[in-house]
Amino acid sequence: MNKFKKITLDGLIFQNPTFMLVLGTCPTLGLISSAFSSMGMGLTVVVILTLSNILISLLRKVIPDAVRIPCYIVIIATLVTFARIFLYKYVPDLYDSLGGFLSLIVVNCIILGRAEAFANKHTVVESAVDGIANGLGFTAALTIMGVICEFFGKGSLFGYQIMDFGVGMLAKPAGAFLVYGICIAVFVYIIDCFERTRRVKANKLARENLLKEAA
Repeated sequence: MNKFKKITLDGLIFQNPTFMLVLGTCPTLGLISSAFSSMGMGLTVVVILTLSNILISLLRKVIPDAVRIPCYIVIIATLVTFARIFLYKYVPDLYDSLGGFLSLIVVNCIILGRAEAFANKHTVVESAVDGIANGLGFTAALTIMGVICEFFGKGSLFGYQIMDFGVGMLAKPAGAFLVYGICIAVFVYIIDCFERTRRVKANKLARENLLKEAA
């Protein structure tokens, strides 16, 4: 259970692909001006990342090392094609808002990275948990930034107008870059504070144990 807990916390927080590893920057900067597009891209990545991790884990002993990257790309491209067909037919608004970024999922560093670094070396269940955790971590990061950019840039939230005032720059690529940098800084600061607090508690507990043993 601790193993799955670690995999989940790493994907969501401590190795968050967007805020900690800074992966998938292209769709991040291109889509976070809209909360709807951000969340839609994130959820699409969750599905594709989870399924690709499962398939690659199942085939890890069959795929030759010499051609593993091309094989990964074929698997991911197939899943992206199915996702595009599904979104085009059933969620056309999301399909239109994602535009060309949907096709770029094929070479998304998060998906290829998890395939090479994790799914290629772990069991199907572990790979599925890793895919879900990293996908949700990516979705949460994009959605948070999408909400910030859309609300303060356009005065709306998920397409619904809330106020008439908005800082137009935040709805543009330059503003998205600024919000991304600030969010990374805040997230890393929070994680560093948490890690320092945890180390202090661990050292204090260790000293108390040594004193008890000495007594």
